[in-house]
Formats: sequence, C-alpha cells, structure tokens
Amino acid sequence: MTILERENFIRPEEIQKPQFQKERLRNFINKFSFPRLAGTKAEERATKLTFETFKELGFEEKQVLMRKFEFSDFYSTTLIKLIMSMNLIFNLILILFVFIYVILSIFFTLFMIIIVMLIVKGLKHPENPGFWGEYFGVNLEATNVITKIPASSISESEAGNIIISAHIDSKSQSYTTFFRVFLYKLWLYGGIAMAFFYILFLIVLFANIPFDYRFTLYGAWISVSIVSTSNLFLMFLNTHNKSPGALDNASGMAIVFELSKFFLKNPLNNFNIWFCQFSAEELGTMGSRIFVNDNENLFVKGRVFQINFDMISCKNHKKNEIEFFKSYGTLFRKINSPLLSKYFEISAKKESISLKGFNLSTGAHTDTVPFHMRGWDAIDITTRAAAKYTHTKKDIPEKVDASVLFDTCLITQGAIKMIDDDYKKLCENNEIFCGV
Repeated sequence: MTILERENFIRPEEIQKPQFQKERLRNFINKFSFPRLAGTKAEERATKLTFETFKELGFEEKQVLMRKFEFSDFYSTTLIKLIMSMNLIFNLILILFVFIYVILSIFFTLFMIIIVMLIVKGLKHPENPGFWGEYFGVNLEATNVITKIPASSISESEAGNIIISAHIDSKSQSYTTFFRVFLYKLWLYGGIAMAFFYILFLIVLFANIPFDYRFTLYGAWISVSIVSTSNLFLMFLNTHNKSPGALDNASGMAIVFELSKFFLKNPLNNFNIWFCQFSAEELGTMGSRIFVNDNENLFVKGRVFQINFDMISCKNHKKNEIEFFKSYGTLFRKINSPLLSKYFEISAKKESISLKGFNLSTGAHTDTVPFHMRGWDAIDITTRAAAKYTHTKKDIPEKVDASVLFDTCLITQGAIKMIDDDYKKLCENNEIFCGV
C-alpha cells in the first residue's frame, strides 16, 4: 500500500481517538503565559516549570534533561542594526558614485557584496560567538528542557528519530511580528528592484543603447527610497521582555506537552521520539542549534524528522486555522520536506480538519533552521494570523484557541503514527534511509 492509498484506509485501532484534552491545553497556556525573555530570571523560572510539568505528566526525573548553554545576543540584537546601517550608507554612497563616477560605484558594490558574504558565512553558526559575538555582544545563559521516549521494537541506535519541538522563551519588540515581516519583505523586494534598475542602467550606459533614462532614474529612486525607509524602521527594532507569549509560544509548548503525555503511554515501534522545549529561539534559535550540535552524531540523515510548533491559533480571527510552511523561496520556490508534509496532509484529511500550506519568502527564523542546515526533514506548524499579536503585550491567553491546539494534536499524532507504521515500506521504497 502506497502512502497515497492510505488516505481512505483506517485501521481498526485508529478508530479510537487519543485522549487529548482541551482543558489541559488551556491550563498549559495559562501556566506559561508570562514574560520570559531568554537570559532573564523569568526564563529560568519557565524552564524549571517546564521540567516540573514533564514530571507531572508521568516522566521520571532522570528522563528529563535540563541542558544549560551560553550564547551571545549580538546576532539577534546588534547585528540587524549593523546590517541596516551598512545598507543605508551603501545606498547613499552608491547614488553619489553613480552621479560622479560610475566605475567607482561598481567597485564599491563588489566590495559591499564581499562584506555581506562574510557576514552571512558567520551567521551559519551564531551559537559560536566568534569575534563579533565575544566583543560586541552580551553573553547570556539559557536552558533547553528535553525528554526522549525510545523506540519499542528496535534499539535506540538503529531506530529513526522524530523531534517534536516548541520554544520556551518569549519577547516583545518595537513592532508586531506582522509589521516586522512586512518590513523585511519591503526591504528584500525593494533591494531586488534596486539591483535590477542599477544593472539595467549599466547595460544601457556601457552598451550605448538608446533608452529613456527616466525609466531607470525613477525606478532607482523609488526602490532606493523603499529600501532606505525600511532600513530606518528596522534600525529601531528593539527587543523587550514585556510579552506574556501566550501565542508565541505557550501554544506550541502546550501541544508538545500534550503529545508527550500520549506517546509516553504509546511509544513508537521504529522511532525514538523526542520532546524538546528549546530556549533562546527569539534570540537566534540558539537552543535548537545547541540541541543539533549535541546530537547530530546520533542522527542519520534520511531517518530524522522534526515537527516544530510556533504560534498556533488566533481566537476570533477569520483565519484562525492550522497552517504549515509548505515551500520557501522568493524568486524560485522549493517544496519543504515533501514526505513529512504529505503525511500531515493525509492525516488532516482523515480527521476532516483544515490544514493549509503556504510559501515563506522571508521574515521568519524558527527552530527548524538548524535542522534544514543539516539536510534533515523539518516542518513548521503555525498560524499566520497570530502575527497580529505576537511580540506585544496583547499576546495573552485569551487570544489562544484550545480547539485549534486540540486539532493540531490529532493531526500530528496521526501523521507520526502513519510514519511509524510505514517504516518498512518507506525503507523498501528508499523514501527514508535505513542503512547503517
């Protein structure tokens, strides 16, 4: 039976629904809805509460790991201001050089491209402070809280690994997530337009092509104005510790807790299943990066799945629904974790629950990033409408819809169960790697 043939097939043991509880989900939301920026006493309190909650759900103390780590805040606070300042200066100097001496503008552009490439290279592993983080940032401490349920039919070392995750910390900012993402998109697309008009200007100039210069002139000024305006706003994007973080991300934490309770009593046959409450996601996805660094030697590419929950539901909003990042890219779109996405879509269809995929162009940096960097399958479950309130004081428990969290638990449990049941077929069809 192929994965697609499963859509209309239900095993007898799957008829009984898991005992997820909306009231328990609400209790988790209320329990963790208080400001808890990573590196603060409030985040320390939240990690201790997380540890105690796992124990209350039935895990033994020795099963729950509290992994402390240090990181620099440079990459999540100062760096964005540095990049925006450099970009603003670049725009101004580029315009000046174009009018004075075009050749000099080309050399200056190449110089800035090299600088940006070096910065991007350093961003691959911001959990390692390096020169910039060490001398221009503040070192902070945070804690991941992790537990694992080993596979029941095969050894831990031979089993695949499924990581269920959310993040503990919260933050508030000068602007809402919705407006911040809008600014990033404005900056990105404005930059693409600026590059287009600049290249067109050079082609027309050096090829001596008869052309109405007003087109490139107006286009360049408009795109430079857009990029510069977004630069100025982003330069004043500051981080605070004022958001209760109910949607972002007590909602994700609640789902991780609820699923952990179910799978503690119903372990998978062929996969170890991890339940991770990462910290410092809001300050550079540091917790998930540390987790991957700690465990990547235990994981085999092609036999690892991560399911990350971040900002689930938005009560009383017309788009209060479950969504996932189905593809990503600006000019060219790439399908994100097609196998994992397909199982989620089938599970949602079986449960008659709406699940919508969307393309992510820019503006989001979640705990799936370090997993994608290793080439592992990872998927983000979210609700875009929640961006209206996240990173603000308005991110309170009343904005969370426990019914949507409940449905998310059902879909996720179904998808995980199908992956586990299909383990041998997936191996035989080379859809996952099952070698040594």
